[in-house]
Amino acid sequence: MTTKNDQVIDSYNRHWHEWIALRSQTLFEKPWLDKFLNELPNKPHILDLGCGSGEPIASYLHQQSAQITGVDGAANLISAARAKMPDATWHTADMRGLDLGRRFDGILGWNSTFHLSPDEQRAMFRVFQRHAARGTVLMFTTGTKADEVMGEFAGEPIYYSSLSHEDYCALLTEHGFSLREHVSEDPSCGQHTIWLAKHD
Repeated sequence: MTTKNDQVIDSYNRHWHEWIALRSQTLFEKPWLDKFLNELPNKPHILDLGCGSGEPIASYLHQQSAQITGVDGAANLISAARAKMPDATWHTADMRGLDLGRRFDGILGWNSTFHLSPDEQRAMFRVFQRHAARGTVLMFTTGTKADEVMGEFAGEPIYYSSLSHEDYCALLTEHGFSLREHVSEDPSCGQHTIWLAKHD
């Protein structure tokens, strides 16, 4: 059965050129990316879930000496990322149930997990935990309240969902993460709702 996330992957894979053209390259995320990096060791190994084409986030982290492993379900976006950063590691894979058999210093889910259903988002915390060691830093973005909505991308409907603030806090605790910082609709970061946590 085709799930909403399968449809999201298909849409990004077919309209990858449009996504690259639309994706802001201003790196307004930089202050949060720097907070993320400041919690990590030198030359950290970072898992970027839903990395897209790698621009601008993975590229910026790579420029700061991070060793990037990017995962995205859209093969065409992974091909674009690999062409741009051939010395990074790229996987065309579904983040749901992902098991790369290793742990990372940092895990990033920026504007990616919010395309998953509520139950799939809950299950992602097992994926985070599976790839985390003690001290691993996790940063991800969400909606502001429990909801499911349809947006639009390249003239087609695209699915988004969010859990509640209380659910995310409980899931972090349940899977061994301590919340370090959280801002809802940060006006300095394009109104993104951001979570920064560390594995105990």
